[in-house]
Amino acid sequence: MQTQLAHQMALAPTGDIMIAGAVAAVALGALALFFGALLSIVRSDLTSGMKLVWLVFSLMAPFLGSLLWFLIGRRDSQHRAGIA
Repeated sequence: MQTQLAHQMALAPTGDIMIAGAVAAVALGALALFFGALLSIVRSDLTSGMKLVWLVFSLMAPFLGSLLWFLIGRRDSQHRAGIA
């Protein structure tokens, strides 16, 4: 019984390190998505007003705004640039 308890206690810090590493990776990915979206919005061919709308939305809801920019806004800006 003592050896089993000692084994579980020895594994506890490893599990904490794995969880902290996973959280750090997710946070770093979310930051990369956010800053990538901001840079992409600024460089897009949208009008200044639409850029402002996307920037405000991305700043108000960083993860959702950035994700929606890459799913909807970026494609729309490329489509509009081809029309003009």
